Amino acid sequence: MSQASIQSVSRESRIFAPQDEFARQARVSSREGYEELYRRSVDDPDAFWLEIATEDFHWFKKPTQGLDWSNPPHAKWFADGTTNLAYNCLDRHLVGSHRNKAAIIFEGEPGDVRVLTYQQLHREVCRFANVLGKLGVKQGDCVAIYMGMVPEAAIAMLACARIGAIHTVIFGGFAAEAVRDRVNDAKAKLIVTQDGAWRRGNLVPLKENVDRAMRETPGVKHTIVLKRTGNEVAMDRGRDLWWHEMVETVSAQHRAAELPAEHPLFILYTSGTTGKPKGVLHTTGGYMVGAATTSKFVFDLREDDTYWCTADVGWVTGHSYIAYGPLANGATCLMYEGAPNHPDPGRFWSIIERHGVTILYTAPTAIRAFVKWGDQYPMKHDLSSLRLLGTVGEPINPEAWMWYRRVIGNERCPIVDTWWQTETGAMMMTPLPGAISTKPGSCTVPFFGVVPKVLREDGTEAGPNEGGLLVIEKPWPSMMRTVYGDDQRFKDTYWSRFEGKYFTGDGARKDEDGFFWVMGRVDDVVNVAGHRLGTAEVESALVAHKSVAEAAVVGRPDELKGQGLVAFVTLKQGEAPTKALKAALLEHVAQEIGKFARPDEIRFTDGLPKTRSGKIMRRLLKELASGNEVKGDMTTLEDFSVLAKLRADEE
Repeated sequence: MSQASIQSVSRESRIFAPQDEFARQARVSSREGYEELYRRSVDDPDAFWLEIATEDFHWFKKPTQGLDWSNPPHAKWFADGTTNLAYNCLDRHLVGSHRNKAAIIFEGEPGDVRVLTYQQLHREVCRFANVLGKLGVKQGDCVAIYMGMVPEAAIAMLACARIGAIHTVIFGGFAAEAVRDRVNDAKAKLIVTQDGAWRRGNLVPLKENVDRAMRETPGVKHTIVLKRTGNEVAMDRGRDLWWHEMVETVSAQHRAAELPAEHPLFILYTSGTTGKPKGVLHTTGGYMVGAATTSKFVFDLREDDTYWCTADVGWVTGHSYIAYGPLANGATCLMYEGAPNHPDPGRFWSIIERHGVTILYTAPTAIRAFVKWGDQYPMKHDLSSLRLLGTVGEPINPEAWMWYRRVIGNERCPIVDTWWQTETGAMMMTPLPGAISTKPGSCTVPFFGVVPKVLREDGTEAGPNEGGLLVIEKPWPSMMRTVYGDDQRFKDTYWSRFEGKYFTGDGARKDEDGFFWVMGRVDDVVNVAGHRLGTAEVESALVAHKSVAEAAVVGRPDELKGQGLVAFVTLKQGEAPTKALKAALLEHVAQEIGKFARPDEIRFTDGLPKTRSGKIMRRLLKELASGNEVKGDMTTLEDFSVLAKLRADEE
């Protein structure tokens, strides 16, 4: 094996074929059907995507060309066409019965429920588009949206898309300093926010955070404030405007702007824990086609589905698979405002039962939390409405996958394990649920038009089950166009490692069946006594033990081995953190992977430091494991008490 490889040690023999009943009704019902479509998409991507774009979407001027790759790495898709994403999400659904179909079903954390039909959502988006126009927002201007999970967040996004303004959605868990930095980098003219948001019964002071940020945001002329929680907030006369008062002053009629396909749609800042966040820029036509087409095929959307993506609109999953992809398909989308364990850990399952959710798309972090909380919560609820499950955000360890299948899916729901990124805009590797067999922990095969390869450091292709660096060889419609304001960073970060290929930053392997296994960020690869290991595999081995709910493994400097492994382990309820269990876990890793992969230290913890999007902040754990001072940007950390407890345990 090449020393430039990442050693892949996990093996998974379980495989689940699509169930006949599901496959019979699926959009793609066989492996052969997938292979035929995939072959067309890579042999002649121009014709393939142009056909989908012109047949499945509304264009004011239909494009006649697919890809323009004359100036790599800057792709253009459907460049001679004009369209509008909000029009595709709303106006075209107003014909016939769809106009009275639920577009968004909203449940607030306190229990309030609202339903917006496509007709009602269209009216609200038109009114807000007119409000933006009244305040001087023009095509190409940027609007910052800093809100909780309420329908008005999607309304604001769609209104920006409707008039051709660029939106930058800032996750509601960010503090004032992070808001300030993103607003200034994007040159936003206006901020849309709300008085407060609910989170585990507590009030998140969004307007107060905006007020602090605006002390250093000279480009912002106005804020529009939605009244949600009713807490008292300071309103600067002339600058701060109430949402409900503004929409009463404008018409509910608005003509959608006819925009070039390459018109900028949004800037979304990646949640990097070190350094300046990257403003990922996406444009209109290609992103629309990518987000909507993946929604249609991967979720196998049907007319009567109630679809729930549990992500926040502040992250790309909320953009692509709440606000844009499903709505472009005329789907009914559920939005939930609060935490999954408020008022108790059964909240998600009660929502599914109450609203008859058929498709659930959530994160492995959430699934591992559900495992920790116990089977008794989902068991109390009728989950028989579910027909499809999905995961997103990071690789899922096989045991969590199996729990999801068994406890939530009752061994009958296919699981679509999706790999993609903020930068890719839409899903890149995923099973199609009626066509592709699944293996726990594998994102399986590439979506149409996606050509992934696993490469060694020297650029040669890795062999079967040999870990390496994941790249994408051909352009795809929803790919990012640049890093906003820093095109050189775009080239250096994504296109300089391997000439002409997009470097994902992830490690991966491809097995003997052609299935892909993403092994986590290359940054999370450690070198232990000459073995280059992806920490995700050690984490999977730990979580496979019956006592463990979640684990995070990081490297620390070791004079003898180069790097040693430190495992932070959260146990299932009822399990005691004993010396005997610690020894058992070390032996378990040795048996699952090998003695060389045994952690040097196991630290039991009640919780792991996470962002509110559910990602473990491994940088903080690395600093703790190395005995260093924990510093740097912590604005995304959801629960500071977790970090305080880890520090106290260390002392």
